[in-house]
Amino acid sequence: MKRKICVITGSRAEYGLLKPLLDEIKRDSNIELQIVATGMHLSAEFGLTYREIKTDGFIIDKKVNIHLNSDTPLGISRSMGAALAGFARVFTQLKPDLAVVLGDRFEIFSAVSAACVNRIPVAHIHGGEITKGAFDNAFRHAITKMSQLHFVALDEYRRRVIQLGECPDTVFNVGALGLDNIKNLKLLTKQRLEEDLDFRFNIRNLLVTFHPVTLENNTAQRQMRNLLAALDGLRDTNMIFTKTNADTDGRIINRLIERYAARNPRKAAVFTSLGRLKYLSAMQFIDAVVGNSSSGIIEAPSLKVGTINIGDRQSGRVKAKSIIDCPPSKKGIEGAIKKLYSKGFIKSLKDVHNPYGDGNAAKRIKRIIANHSLKDILKKDFYDI
Repeated sequence: MKRKICVITGSRAEYGLLKPLLDEIKRDSNIELQIVATGMHLSAEFGLTYREIKTDGFIIDKKVNIHLNSDTPLGISRSMGAALAGFARVFTQLKPDLAVVLGDRFEIFSAVSAACVNRIPVAHIHGGEITKGAFDNAFRHAITKMSQLHFVALDEYRRRVIQLGECPDTVFNVGALGLDNIKNLKLLTKQRLEEDLDFRFNIRNLLVTFHPVTLENNTAQRQMRNLLAALDGLRDTNMIFTKTNADTDGRIINRLIERYAARNPRKAAVFTSLGRLKYLSAMQFIDAVVGNSSSGIIEAPSLKVGTINIGDRQSGRVKAKSIIDCPPSKKGIEGAIKKLYSKGFIKSLKDVHNPYGDGNAAKRIKRIIANHSLKDILKKDFYDI
């Protein structure tokens, strides 16, 4: 009898990471793949990115609409409630043997909560990490405690999951899924990318993705204005902006980006969603990923590209030497940009080592979720170190 594995995805970035794993599962004749799309995938404001999943040849078995029409704390709490109720119904209908989730977002927390109540075991990817500036940090660790199998990206993160009380036999260091895309995708040429994006690269180029720091109150507008002010002073520099996720105060950042791009059409382009192929293709032709996206921490070092990591959102993650940390002030960002273009830093990029793995995470995860015994897996003790 085929093992039914249900993969849940709620955002463009998360799906891009999960795609190599979905491919591996789909190729396994002993697994019945189920896909549930939720969150930003079903929102017109965020690009209706569920269509990308279908374009890639996958069947979406169920959709859970959580009504992302507000990014206030009240609005997100209501979305979490809708997700909990929606996934309770979906799990009753699909009856998966195992649910697979990635990361730390609020809709994933709700999905895993529903799985817990429905006695469905969960495999969690990217646990054990720390992002001190986001309330996702708490969601991630809570998801770990409701999960039975754990796929982490580093030995340090494996130790942290075990420290949370998880049995070492269920915690696997497989590396980061994002590197699978870099290893396996045929990235676009500069000419093709310029045509597809209607964008022209300049002498210098930056890829900008900035999200709200959700554990701070009312800082999104000030920090984004500081970033734009620092970028505005650059010469011969073009910028590709991607919009923020559905986080608290994310719409404030998106409006500022749109206004900036409208005032500077020759040097700034903004996209709701680039998708994994165009995003990674752009990354290979830019000087740095700028902002506070995990892609600058995990994927950029493999392409020998610098990262300007602003503020506290990613504080706590293990980082390659290609990451330049700076405060979210105009002066701090300007200092980081100056370092980015220094001869010493540019030379150092050639020898950058990415600590997040070798690009074979999907194969490792698929092999384990296909073969690991699920008998009595819900009954677990707290592993005391």
